[in-house]
Amino acid sequence: MATLQQIQRRIKSVQNTAKITKAMELVAASKMKRAQSAALAARPYAEKMRWVLSDLAETLQDQETEDLHPLLRQRSDVKRVSVIHITPDRGLSGGLPTSLNRYAASFLLDQDQEDAQIVCVGKKGRDFFRRTGQNVVAEFDSLGDRPSLDDVRPIAKVAIDDFVNGNVDVVHLIYAHFESTALQRPGKFQLMPVEPHSDERTLGVDYIYEPTREDVLSELLPRYIERQVFGAVLEAIASEQSARMVAMRSATDNANE
Repeated sequence: MATLQQIQRRIKSVQNTAKITKAMELVAASKMKRAQSAALAARPYAEKMRWVLSDLAETLQDQETEDLHPLLRQRSDVKRVSVIHITPDRGLSGGLPTSLNRYAASFLLDQDQEDAQIVCVGKKGRDFFRRTGQNVVAEFDSLGDRPSLDDVRPIAKVAIDDFVNGNVDVVHLIYAHFESTALQRPGKFQLMPVEPHSDERTLGVDYIYEPTREDVLSELLPRYIERQVFGAVLEAIASEQSARMVAMRSATDNANE
C-alpha cells in the first residue's frame, strides 16, 4: 500500500502535469484561431480558380489527347501511383496522425500498386511509411505553423515533374480536412491529371482570354496545383492545432479529476 508521502508526491506530479497541459492547450488555441482563419480565407480563392479552370476545360474538351496540356492528359492504363501525404510534424494531437496514416495505408492497399511512391509532408507520415518499408521518394518537414506559398512550391514541383516525365500515372493528395474545432477528417482528391469540376455556374459564361486559351491554361494549371497543395497544408495545420487543443484540454481535465 502506498505511503502518505508517495500519495502526496503523486498528487503533486499530476498537478504539475495539469499545469503543463493547460499551458499547451492555451498555446494551441492561439495558434488554432490563426490557422483556422488562414484555411477558411483561402477557400474562396481556390473556388474561383476552379470556376475559371472548368470554363477553360469545357472549351478544350474536343481536342485530341495528344493536343491537351500534359497535366490534363488521362492515362489509359494506370500502373504507377503517387501520393502526397500531409501529416503533423509533432505529436500530442490526439489520434489525428494515426487516423491519417491508416487512411493513406488503406488507400494504397486498395490501389494494389507494388511500385506506388509517396511524398511525405510532415514527420509523422514519414516515420510511419519508413517503418512499413514503403517507397518514400521525397520528404518535406518543418514547414512551421505559418507556411507561405513559396514554402509549398517545391512539393508541387516534385509531383508535377514526376507526372509530366511519365514516372507516375496519377497523383493523389491526402490531408486532414478541417471541418470544425472538434472534427477533422482525412481527405483525398486526385491532383493529377487535373479533373476540372463541372459547375453549372460556369456554363454559358463567355470570357475573353489573351493571348489564347491554351496559353492561359498553361500558366494556370501549375498555379492551380500549387494552390491545391498550399490549401491542403493550411487545412492540415488548422486540423492539427484544433486536435492538439482538444487533446490537451482532455488531458488537463483528466489530470484535475
